[in-house]
Amino acid sequence: MSTSISFTLNGRRRTVEVQDPQIPLLYVLRDRFGLTGPKFGCGLGQCGACTVELNGSATRSCRIPISVVKGAKVTTIEGIGNERTPHPLQRAFVAEQAAQCGYCINGMIMTAKSFLAHTPHASEEQIKEALDQNLCRCGTHLRIVRAVKRVADGKLA
Repeated sequence: MSTSISFTLNGRRRTVEVQDPQIPLLYVLRDRFGLTGPKFGCGLGQCGACTVELNGSATRSCRIPISVVKGAKVTTIEGIGNERTPHPLQRAFVAEQAAQCGYCINGMIMTAKSFLAHTPHASEEQIKEALDQNLCRCGTHLRIVRAVKRVADGKLA
């Protein structure tokens, strides 16, 4: 028996039919809606590659059952900007060349977006603390922090 779950995804009301209401939100976003921004990293909510905003808070979508998002607002990186009109964080990440392989960037940007919404003029230390649980294997942490700090300081290219 399938379950119908409606929620707002990137500003549009969406409904999905699922056989298992415990299926992770990440799988629904990627497999049903074709969104490739959130990535499967660890599957344990520890790396941050799958981060989305759930009702305005950074959330690891690999650990959230689709049933939890019923009636909620979900925003992925695809919903914050695009190539023609990128989000300020996306512009800053390009300006600072903060992406190497790019696998962690979705989580870094979505976590930073949620963090800056609550702490808009963050210090470098606050940014480092906010991103501490997002893993980057390429070692671009310094560039990532500079990109987020650029937005916090209002210094966009």
